[in-house]
Amino acid sequence: MKITNLDTVVVDFYRTNLIFVRLSTDAGITGVAEATLEGQEHAVIGAVGVLADAVRGKDPARISQTIYELNRDAYWRGGPVSMTALSALEMAMWDVSARALDVPVHRMLGGKVRDRVRAYANGWFSGASSPEDFADAAVQTVAQGFRGLKWDPFEAADLTLKPGDLQRMLEPVAAVREAVGDDVELFIEGHGRFDVPTAIRVARELEQFQPVFFEEPCPPDGIEALIEVRSKSPVPIAAGERWFGRNTFVPVLARHAVDYIQPDVTHAGGLLELSFISTLAAAHYIPFAPHNPSGPLSTAATLQLGAALPNFRYLEIMATDVPWRSDISNEQLRLTEEGDVLIPDGAGLGIELDYDAIAEHPFTPHPMRIFTDSVADIRPPDARSYFNLERSQAGAGTTA
Repeated sequence: MKITNLDTVVVDFYRTNLIFVRLSTDAGITGVAEATLEGQEHAVIGAVGVLADAVRGKDPARISQTIYELNRDAYWRGGPVSMTALSALEMAMWDVSARALDVPVHRMLGGKVRDRVRAYANGWFSGASSPEDFADAAVQTVAQGFRGLKWDPFEAADLTLKPGDLQRMLEPVAAVREAVGDDVELFIEGHGRFDVPTAIRVARELEQFQPVFFEEPCPPDGIEALIEVRSKSPVPIAAGERWFGRNTFVPVLARHAVDYIQPDVTHAGGLLELSFISTLAAAHYIPFAPHNPSGPLSTAATLQLGAALPNFRYLEIMATDVPWRSDISNEQLRLTEEGDVLIPDGAGLGIELDYDAIAEHPFTPHPMRIFTDSVADIRPPDARSYFNLERSQAGAGTTA
């Protein structure tokens, strides 16, 4: 079996455009993967085109060799664009290889450790502005089945905060905690906003709400600040979504910079690289909680890791999405009443794309909004749930 082509398909997804990568072979087996990189869609498409020229004629089952040689032969290594393209190629090769054997990818990664993973919801708060809005949205999301909620309450904050602004920004956190009670886990996102003293001050104020973690409290381009924040924070610290490859994660773990590690399978190197990073984290007893706010193929790949990695702790996932998410693929996610997502057993990554439905939602430019007042507006007003609620099987399997 040989690779005949590698190309991309783009679909508008409201706050970004999803980039799907297709790996075609002369055996008629096509593998798919996701290469979504907000604000850099055209650059990623170009990078995938470069990889296409390099992999035509290669055996798609020789995953390790191909990725090693592509890394070795690249004069400019790393970075979000090239690593996102390379990650997607790697995932698509796994998809082809597993489809050829008619098994799910997790069978090739060592088999299942569990049948389900604990999920926490992102995107549930879209459109909320007042503490009451956040509380109402939180209650509705918990009623849907989620037992974990994540969001960034810090608006357009940049490096520092006035004391009054911090207290105002924490009012929705207090309202959500009161509305959902102590049994629902809260995850507070920082998006790399703060300098060291501000991040420490924010962490100390967050302690009263008992979050599972405070994510990316300071910019991701150096670990010294993160180490300093963690040394003084009364709440656990998480980071990793904007790091690429094992060479970045090794010093982070060795120097105890985080309590939870969060690589993204679409950026950090793909399935095998995340498996390796997970093993590094396990050696330090650090739980693995990968970043996953994207589309069906990113989620499918992350679920394969959730099946096979012992220290996989949490699955990040969007609670609602654009109405056409259910149209563009055969994704069938099942959410239990305990807040777990069941791991599917389809061949490969288990996802088939509907290219006619994708064509109805062409590329649309979307500006990055991390430092604007619209940062919370990440889903359209007509966003809807795309989950099948599992009630009859809620007691089966092993909970992550």
